Amino acid sequence: MLKSIYTILFVSVILFFSGCSRTTWNKEINYAGALNNAMKKGDLTPKIKLASLKDKKNLYALGAVGYLKGEVQIFDSLVMTTFVDKDNKLQYDHTYNKNASLLVYAQVKEWVEYTIPNSVISREQFEQFLEEKAEQHGLDTEKPFIFLIDGTIKSNSWHIINWDPNDKVHTHKKHAQSGIYGTMKDKAVSMLGFFSMYHSGIYTHHTTSMHIHFMTKDKKISGHSDNMTLGNNMILKLPKIK
Repeated sequence: MLKSIYTILFVSVILFFSGCSRTTWNKEINYAGALNNAMKKGDLTPKIKLASLKDKKNLYALGAVGYLKGEVQIFDSLVMTTFVDKDNKLQYDHTYNKNASLLVYAQVKEWVEYTIPNSVISREQFEQFLEEKAEQHGLDTEKPFIFLIDGTIKSNSWHIINWDPNDKVHTHKKHAQSGIYGTMKDKAVSMLGFFSMYHSGIYTHHTTSMHIHFMTKDKKISGHSDNMTLGNNMILKLPKIK
């Protein structure tokens, strides 16, 4: 009789935790370097060579070029690294030859699409929607995860960093204004983001749980997204849970 009671209790516990389980997915997120290395320590040195990731399929990555001399974007293994030349003009590097002072990356083979409600307009509203939708999707939002946004964005404030090595005082505003920056309107874009509640100062800034880069669909501009106003019928993509 006692053995039967123990068996029932054991099975009940297994069923309870199975019903409550969600994928952590954090094992899929990798990063090198940290924002605080630059902000608080003044360490701009490269932490990873992009070449070390060259053979990874379905790779998505964002970050900053070594010594904060550009922005790294990789969409499905397509490299869209941007930097500013000596004439203050935008340049691209589509190779894996650069290195990065900060990089966060993951491999995603398949995505699941969700239409973003048109009532979700601001970056703050999107962050709240993202967390709620990720939980519904089955992700554990206590753990970091990757996401994509596709569609025509109403407004996107962006920059491509070009840090002066003689400047030892780092702020997000100075980073954003050190190179080329601007605001695009009504542009078709793909946006790559990483969400984490617990990586502030690592690969998210202290005011948000998201770090987002972008690429215009015509591939004429890519870089870091500072703020955004969403357009109608934009699409959120989350990694398909196996």
